[in-house]
Amino acid sequence: MSDVKRKPKKVDYVLVAVAVVLAVLFIYPVFFAFMSAFKSNGEILKNPAALPTSFYVQNFKDLFAMSHFGMAIANTVFLTLVSELLIICVVPMAAFAIARKPSRTSSFLYTFFLAGMMVPFHLYMFPLFKELKVFGLFGNMAGPVVIYISGSIAFGTLLYCSFLKGIPLEIEEAATIDGCNRFQTFWLVTFRLLGPCNASMVILNGLGIWNDYLMPYLVLPSGKAKTITVEIAGFVGQFTARWDIVFAGTIISMVPAIAIFCAFQKYFVKGITAGAAKG
Repeated sequence: MSDVKRKPKKVDYVLVAVAVVLAVLFIYPVFFAFMSAFKSNGEILKNPAALPTSFYVQNFKDLFAMSHFGMAIANTVFLTLVSELLIICVVPMAAFAIARKPSRTSSFLYTFFLAGMMVPFHLYMFPLFKELKVFGLFGNMAGPVVIYISGSIAFGTLLYCSFLKGIPLEIEEAATIDGCNRFQTFWLVTFRLLGPCNASMVILNGLGIWNDYLMPYLVLPSGKAKTITVEIAGFVGQFTARWDIVFAGTIISMVPAIAIFCAFQKYFVKGITAGAAKG
């Protein structure tokens, strides 16, 4: 039976037009930031929408000379990598225990984790900072790491539990017959099948941690280098602003985020939609 190509309908053209408009709306801020990063502050204030008249790079030099931007990059990389590593180690194990050991306790924990998604951050912000001070986590790099891990458990448990429903139990049973205990079964067999789900967690949490402003600003000590977003925000004051330096720092911070997303893009949609049919 020969394949018959479907003729495009009017609704197809409408959908394409909408997609093009949305793509332009999303790409324009990136283009504007890239264009402004190579303009002087005077050019930006005079005509923000105009193209740069020359390849101006002094703002990149001023960015590193007038701030602790190098240390801010190191702090951001440290927070992102350490938080992501611990999230990928902790959250899948919690979801594995809930999905593979159905009981009243696991059902309660699953519901408890999901209920955490319904509580707005501003409701428990002040008790959270008080708790960080009690445990000695306020004012050091461990504070944001703990917050990022705990903040990812609710959605991460939902995502991993949905993905685990699509992994046949026979694979784990075969590993048990071969002599693996539950811990070995998870890390040697099941975890290796969680690649798309891990990629989704890396992208979603990684971008959030990399671009986070509130936690580093509030938790890390003042007067010292913090993260990229905090250092960039320091150039915007009440009466003056160095927009050329702000856009230069923005472009530098965007490069790793775009690179990570492009590297894991093919796994992202698969991990997000995993378990949709069985969930």
